[in-house]
Amino acid sequence: MDKRDKIYAAALNALNNVLKINSNDRLLILSDNYSINIADSFKLAAYDKGCKVKVYRIVESSRPLKEIPEELFPMLKDQTVVMNILKALPEEIPFRIKWIFAVEENKNIKCAHMPGITESVMLDGSMDVDYDEMKASAEALKHLLRNAESIKITTGEGTDILLGVKDRAFIDDVNIDAGQMCNLPCGEVYCAPLENRAEGTVVFNACISDVGLLNKPLKVKVHGGKIIKFESEDNGLVRKITKLTDVDADAKIIGELGIGINPGAKITGNMLEDEKVRGTAHIAFGNNADFPGGGKNNSRIHRDFLFYNPTIKVNYADKSSRLIINSGKFLFMY
Repeated sequence: MDKRDKIYAAALNALNNVLKINSNDRLLILSDNYSINIADSFKLAAYDKGCKVKVYRIVESSRPLKEIPEELFPMLKDQTVVMNILKALPEEIPFRIKWIFAVEENKNIKCAHMPGITESVMLDGSMDVDYDEMKASAEALKHLLRNAESIKITTGEGTDILLGVKDRAFIDDVNIDAGQMCNLPCGEVYCAPLENRAEGTVVFNACISDVGLLNKPLKVKVHGGKIIKFESEDNGLVRKITKLTDVDADAKIIGELGIGINPGAKITGNMLEDEKVRGTAHIAFGNNADFPGGGKNNSRIHRDFLFYNPTIKVNYADKSSRLIINSGKFLFMY
């Protein structure tokens, strides 16, 4: 099987197992010059499933996009699936958030969001996994997180943070229904923590969105749900992250806790795949207003920070607690 056939097979696998499309679906693909070969593979796979497909290619001279192109709005009419297959320009995060909100206004649409997708991601195994096994692990993990009031996370590198999550549901991106959004590749269980109930320190040592792999760890101190200090031996990293998170009042407010469950995903510096790696955790700061499990952060950005080998303890409403992950290893059966 050559590269093109492998990309097609990965696309068809995701359409069948995550989006669960059929011949009644109408698919809109938003793409660009960088990702058009991948978009074409999804288009062909959807055609082979009997779907009707429209493709909108972003005009490169108009980038970075700040607003949704007006001609995109009428293309949403009567669609049941939207796929965003495009390069992840940091300057376009506000546009991508606005576009996701516009798509989610239609409760009949399933949205697959794939900023930063590459041929390597399509080929390296994170899209070609046992989806039934991954769904089983997601259900088991969500069951253990039900009725959680807070989450304690520690690592050997110095992470020690307590997140309030009372009444904030944990959801997964492996089962996608109408009105919901997922990433492809998929493979995480996540929630929107309470915006004012995060206290402690997180040492991020894997990668950061729009930065890539880290040469030196970044220590982030959080109080009242908000970043109050960055520390690192890499002064350039501190300056860059300070600038990236200094865009509005909510950009430094906690937005997400995510736990990776994809056994085929690998750390490469591409957050689209990295945050799905089984046994990792990530915390995002910024927007979470579209999270099905709740969220009140309306920042113009959403940026993920990833770290290895978390130890995670769940504190429940009945005052009991349970260790569910120890140094990146799951302590539950599924």
